[in-house]
Amino acid sequence: MHTSAKNLNPENPSFNGDWTVVLPRRGKHRSRNLPKLETLEQQRKSWAPTDIEIDPKRELKLMQKMQICIKKLENSEFCHTFLDQIQSPQMLDNFLRVLGSELKMQMVIYGIGSIESYESPRLQLSLAILTKRKFSWIGDIEVFDPVISTAESRVLEALGCSVLLVNEQGRRKALKPTLFFMPHCEAELYNNLLQANWQAELLNRAVVFGNSFKIYKQFASEFKSSVVVSAKHVLAVHKFMNEFGIETVSDEFFGAFHDSSWHFFYLDPELELQDIEL
Repeated sequence: MHTSAKNLNPENPSFNGDWTVVLPRRGKHRSRNLPKLETLEQQRKSWAPTDIEIDPKRELKLMQKMQICIKKLENSEFCHTFLDQIQSPQMLDNFLRVLGSELKMQMVIYGIGSIESYESPRLQLSLAILTKRKFSWIGDIEVFDPVISTAESRVLEALGCSVLLVNEQGRRKALKPTLFFMPHCEAELYNNLLQANWQAELLNRAVVFGNSFKIYKQFASEFKSSVVVSAKHVLAVHKFMNEFGIETVSDEFFGAFHDSSWHFFYLDPELELQDIEL
């Protein structure tokens, strides 16, 4: 199809040598050329570590750190209590309800931080790995944090995890049973997750391990702060939630897991959450 000459501007070619199409400035069809608002899917950006150098010695050192951390946690009373709590009748009933007819519950880890630089992220990742090893119904582990380096990414892969190549901004929809492992993330990230899953059928397929939502609620009621603005969905979901605080936090693991809870959601499939005031 030939393009009308009046739609081309020969005085302003594009950098690749092609002509630039000039959009009509007036007329009843003008609105067709206005930029469209981005959807949540379009807002997600592809990602890769900023450093590209592969350093085998650095990777080996980090892998040794992780192996020591996993062993240390595996032999701790805290870990035994944590895994026993998951097997308690009340907790197990909630997990089985979320699983439904599915055999596996995928795990998504957001906001893990730098496992190379800090012990708390190493402990948190170790707990996720040990949980998967313990329970056959835990499926594949996917991990994302924008600070992950190339060395960390390669070690995560070697430990059996998949590093996401897209920054989902915490907005993964629970289209199948999903455990979101998010200890000590920002309130906004939890809110993004809940907002993306703000439908009964989606929330019923999600489990969140992270900061206590009840504590957020208590904090918001006592102090009017930015938490109220950035965590509206976190504050609203308490009406449809079972929360189980982790039972034992020793001084040794306090920094990595304090105030952490399991969150399960139970909603009538017919409930329209859009009608809930935030």
